[in-house]
Amino acid sequence: MKTYFNQENLDVYREAITFSGWVGELLGEISAKAAAKDQLDRASTSLPLNIAEGNGKFSTVDRARFLEIARGSALECAACLDVLEVRKIVAAERMLPAKERLVRVVNMLMGMLKRFSGRAKFLREDEGLYAIEHEQEADHEQE
Repeated sequence: MKTYFNQENLDVYREAITFSGWVGELLGEISAKAAAKDQLDRASTSLPLNIAEGNGKFSTVDRARFLEIARGSALECAACLDVLEVRKIVAAERMLPAKERLVRVVNMLMGMLKRFSGRAKFLREDEGLYAIEHEQEADHEQE
């Protein structure tokens, strides 16, 4: 496939575009009016747009800023999928491939951010600490 712009060579951009296409198909099948549906449309559009814009920046600070926004859009898409699922608008089985694609996108963005951002270590939760806090919350709920 012929590429016209640099972002088209990025795996993360291609994954984001594929995800955005999947979302378009999904939204076409949902007749229900739901804020999460509209937000998913916006966030899934924002994802590749910010990857492309960030890739076009010369400054590493500017590039990292747009990649952080793209990462936020990916996480927002995941939350929208959760809302659509919990409200029984879309079946859980339908979400699995999309969630797996979003995990790949977030991981690729994290890899890029580690190169371009001095704050990359703060962009991901420390799972060990989170698990401990979550267990403590569960213990308090049982008391």
